[in-house]
Amino acid sequence: MTGIDREELRQQFASDNYAGICPEAWQAAEAANRGHSTAYGDDPWTGRAADAFRTLFETDCEVYFVFNGTAANSLALASLCQSYHGVICCDQSHVETDECGAPEFFSNGSKLLVASSANGKLTPDAVRELATKRQDIHYPKPRAVTITQSTETGRVYSLDELRAISAVCKTHGLWLHMDGARFANACASLGCPPAELTWKSGVDVLCFGGTKNGMAVGEAVLFFDRTLAADFDYRCKQAGQLASKMRFLSAPWVGMLESGAWLRNARHANECARRFAAQIAEIPGVRLAQPVEANAVFVSASEEILQQLRRRGWRFYTFIGGAARFMFAWDTDPLRLDAFCRDLKECALQVQ
Repeated sequence: MTGIDREELRQQFASDNYAGICPEAWQAAEAANRGHSTAYGDDPWTGRAADAFRTLFETDCEVYFVFNGTAANSLALASLCQSYHGVICCDQSHVETDECGAPEFFSNGSKLLVASSANGKLTPDAVRELATKRQDIHYPKPRAVTITQSTETGRVYSLDELRAISAVCKTHGLWLHMDGARFANACASLGCPPAELTWKSGVDVLCFGGTKNGMAVGEAVLFFDRTLAADFDYRCKQAGQLASKMRFLSAPWVGMLESGAWLRNARHANECARRFAAQIAEIPGVRLAQPVEANAVFVSASEEILQQLRRRGWRFYTFIGGAARFMFAWDTDPLRLDAFCRDLKECALQVQ
């Protein structure tokens, strides 16, 4: 292939963002490209995608489409808060570690109130503690809670955990926002309908990730309480998130949702993560750093083992707590996964 190193095209497990576009999303975008259509979301594809979300979630929610997860999370939280409010989150949440201050920026100053966590999950006790820590006017007023599903450490909030957090939120007058960049993987892991994992468990706003689930670009912001979406279209415009050719953000969702690919893709990614975890269980000097609950596997191994893997051409990140993170996607080839496991075993045995 001219101008492209074929080694660059080989599957890696550093991120599910490395994967290409799944056929269902690609075909829907290609269909939307046949001719002209109206702009800025006033097109049939955008309406059809929004209706598909309402069907999937069994409720008449407000639906908006933006380019990426940072915009989705930041604008959603900004819609819940004034500049003097606080947003309660986990110290390993994406809004805290990887959004470059965007939630604070787009809310004109809402402060992230950060709770420590051993496993990347926010707990009801942590929410309660931060919600009641101070009540004076010199401290940001807690207004919202954000949780990541599945978490940055690959964990999944159960229905009971979600409902417990929601109950605390209601007690203290807090909105509950869910960062669902890998929401599909959580649904696949728990075998729960999306409605049960969101509004039926007390979630007020969901950012549903498409990019990591097989799309090229695009996230959906779902407001289960429509009053919270007031002027959200203006926020999107002001933030540079109103796509003129909106159908190319929304049409892939039609392909994903109407075909069921959103869930099939997530199931495959999760299954590959479990396959990987099972194969490395008996490798000396290698252990799982976190339980495998979605499409992420965190591995503890010596730096010597990791360096040997890198020399063999494998790419991955060292992540929270120093563990190596391996992500699996909709298109992960089990044979490529097996090849990596063989290399990992060889590297580990050489170090012994």
